[in-house]
Amino acid sequence: MTTDEIVEVAEDYTQDAHLFAELLRAGGPVRRVRLPPRGLQCYLVTGFAEARALLADPRLQKNSQGIRELFEAKLPPDAPQNSVGQDLNWHMLNSDPPDHTRLRKLVNKAFTSRTVARLRPRVEEITAELLDALAGQERADLVPSFAAPLPITVICELLGVREEDRTEFSDWSKTLLNAAVRPEDAQNAAQSMFAYLTGLIAQKRAEPAEDLLSDLVHASDDGDSLSEPELVSMAFLLLVAGHETTVNLIANGVLALLREPEQLARLRAEPELMPGAVEEFLRFDGPIHLATLRFTAEPVEAGGVTIPAGEFVLVSLLGANRDAERFPEPDRLDITRAAGGHLAFGHGIHYCVGAPLARLEAEIALGSLLARFPDLALDAKPDELVYRQSSLVHGLEALPVRLR
Repeated sequence: MTTDEIVEVAEDYTQDAHLFAELLRAGGPVRRVRLPPRGLQCYLVTGFAEARALLADPRLQKNSQGIRELFEAKLPPDAPQNSVGQDLNWHMLNSDPPDHTRLRKLVNKAFTSRTVARLRPRVEEITAELLDALAGQERADLVPSFAAPLPITVICELLGVREEDRTEFSDWSKTLLNAAVRPEDAQNAAQSMFAYLTGLIAQKRAEPAEDLLSDLVHASDDGDSLSEPELVSMAFLLLVAGHETTVNLIANGVLALLREPEQLARLRAEPELMPGAVEEFLRFDGPIHLATLRFTAEPVEAGGVTIPAGEFVLVSLLGANRDAERFPEPDRLDITRAAGGHLAFGHGIHYCVGAPLARLEAEIALGSLLARFPDLALDAKPDELVYRQSSLVHGLEALPVRLR
């Protein structure tokens, strides 16, 4: 079956991403849509089975060159062109085999569960320091005071980014992921990011240290190594993805618990449930909205719809994880649910390389926060909370809480 119906997506669809996905899925698991702000037409997937299959389908490709050429062909003539950050795009998330295989092999060993487990004492130490800083306050915004600085500190230490540079780097990241930002601001952020990373890589080449970025600069696997553009792009990907996902996982998880007092009470009473609870937070309100862009290299059938060759495809990870066909009562938070198999970290060859680190950070952060502040409560009405204007990340602008 094919369909010519195009769903016009409203500008504010990111403010209620779950309702958006639910309404789309009611008309079928694969729908043709036109997305703001540039009027991009694509096929948007909200069904779990279809999402899982397409995320692993080699007929859907991600290479930067193919995406750029298709953008030029697909966008309306009067649509604003976006060349922002092209120099930062030559990383494994925007590549297909065999390039992807080579790039991923060079970073895989840094993010194994065993390697990440060695970071536990340092993650616990950073968490304790952040909670100590909150201890004397009655109210706080948990995004800038806790959810954001923990993963930023961890990934920057892992990669070897100087402490004095981290705030600026975080600001650049937020700008680049904001769909509503002015094009000139996004361009300035991309140029600043590129210049900074180029300089940092030169420093690591001249004076290697015991950090992941130094390892990547000097990496050799069967005589292979990363080119300069690949190094800059890989550093960008690891730094941005390495903190953005966990910031939103922590904040979304806290919000979910504060809105469900019975679940919160049970988790406090049985802290051993935390690893499974984190999987449920990932399923229930994950940190990524729409997975990064793919395009069809040949026709693909999904959900009864034939997607022609040369079409963009976006997969709603939030939508797939709330599909009742896969998760009964999907809109109910249940920290004892068997939530394994969710798609919050993607699926297939592009499955998030940093998933073990994100899980570790979330378990420690949420467990420590609940233990330290037994009277933690939301300090805003749910309808006052604002989500970031991004089709990629699903996260709160702020999370006001009462600590006591």
